[in-house]
Amino acid sequence: MKPVRLLSGGAAHGLVESVRPAFEATTGRTIDGTFGAVGAMKARLLAGEPADLAILSRALIDELAASGHLVAGSVRDIGAVETAIAVRRGDPLPAVGSAAALRLALAAADEIHFPDPEQATAGIHFARVMRDLGLWDALGKRLRPAPNGATAMRALAASTSGRPIGCTQATEILSTPGIVVVAPLPPGCDLATTYTVAATSRARASTDAARLIDLVADDSGRVARQRLGFV
Repeated sequence: MKPVRLLSGGAAHGLVESVRPAFEATTGRTIDGTFGAVGAMKARLLAGEPADLAILSRALIDELAASGHLVAGSVRDIGAVETAIAVRRGDPLPAVGSAAALRLALAAADEIHFPDPEQATAGIHFARVMRDLGLWDALGKRLRPAPNGATAMRALAASTSGRPIGCTQATEILSTPGIVVVAPLPPGCDLATTYTVAATSRARASTDAARLIDLVADDSGRVARQRLGFV
């Protein structure tokens, strides 16, 4: 049987992997998932890339359902994910409980790892936060943007600099070995993004796509999703 094809924001990668064994055992299909910045996933869907379902931010899912690219009746929320600060496991945890504390922590870092500031939900927001804190220009060469949050966090984990720091969706931090969540972005800088799943209007495996939607969004999996970083 052909795989079920998925275009997804990176924040849901760990969740999809967690349900993969149950999905494959019950359907006999594999999951062919592409994960990355939500803007890039939207662009791939609009360009006609074959897909059976999509997991993106609620705003993008609503937009794509309204334009007929997704099946409106299949739309289901998975949960919200906070944008958070990360450091390497074993490094001191910086104070980031206020905007002022976050500003000091970022100013003290020698590398700042984060996802695409133009297409990734967390990257767009974090770039805005750094600008609001008056740091964007001052940080300059210390900024380390990556195509998506998973790539950014792997780079943080592998960093050999003295004081690196990172920011992306909490789910991506929790699923990356070698780094830990420090805390969500503080009040005034915070962002919680609702991620939502829907079948595409051109789905070739609609029955099994519906099964995957149930696995990632059903109320029975809420506790498991919380362990992965959904709130």
